[in-house]
Amino acid sequence: MAFGFSPAAGLALGRWLDHLRALKGASPHTLTAYRNDVSGFLGFLHLHYGESLGMDRLAQLTPSDMRAWMAYERNRGLSGRSLARALSAVKSFMRWLADREGFDATHVLATRAPKYQRKLPRPLAEDAAQAVIEQVELQASEPWIAARDVAVMTLLYGCGLRISEALALEGADVPLPEVLRIRGKGDKERLVPVLPAARDAMNEYLRLCPFVPAPWEPVFRGSRGGALSPRIVAKTMERARAALGLPASATPHALRHSFATHLLSAGGDLRAIQELLGHASLATTQVYTAVDAARLMEVYQAAHPRA
Repeated sequence: MAFGFSPAAGLALGRWLDHLRALKGASPHTLTAYRNDVSGFLGFLHLHYGESLGMDRLAQLTPSDMRAWMAYERNRGLSGRSLARALSAVKSFMRWLADREGFDATHVLATRAPKYQRKLPRPLAEDAAQAVIEQVELQASEPWIAARDVAVMTLLYGCGLRISEALALEGADVPLPEVLRIRGKGDKERLVPVLPAARDAMNEYLRLCPFVPAPWEPVFRGSRGGALSPRIVAKTMERARAALGLPASATPHALRHSFATHLLSAGGDLRAIQELLGHASLATTQVYTAVDAARLMEVYQAAHPRA
């Protein structure tokens, strides 16, 4: 859709994004998604009414306007999940705009999100997660690259880090302490215990790596010495899962899912796991209880004589 809306609305959108960046610590990826979602909404209103909408008209949006926008997006093929995300962005923008301009945005904020089936994380089994770590060591071309790949995968599975968090580690962060301070999504900090296996893997990588990082430089390097790319990590995982016969869902991020699921299966506290993963909401972490329940049902179906 070509975005067409008034300069005033465009200026307000820019200021809202600046607010999210400066005060909320929103990531560039989040800001891009929000900009696209709200621009799409404003662009629809421009087409819907055949004119650019200023602040006064935005302050008078009705439930009918919201329904028309949602119907338009669904007819374009937008999934329920994506539409719910777009609606969340629109509500956030309109709430901020209403506070600044002094109008009532109840009709927008009361709009119900479409229902959709939340996808469950797809973790690896415990033996499969260990097999991946062993496999990446075997398939590397050089000893230091093998040690690097083992260290990265061990951090994802042993500490529950996101790929971006693991690759953001700098020379000042090593040798790894017993508790690592991680700056994650939304610039939020959390403390993550570091298993001895993860420290050992990192120490072995540092011992073999030909590139010694300065305190401000990335620890993990590509074969030519530049910062290691997430795509290289993904390709390493692709090769490992092909060799092990694992499904396509066995991605680097699945190791983080495995970290959470295996902790929960072993009796880990949900609130503690939320803190370790850096989830802002407990509801995000609670999806792992559904994964655990699904596994219990699989065991029941396979083993119970009357199932």
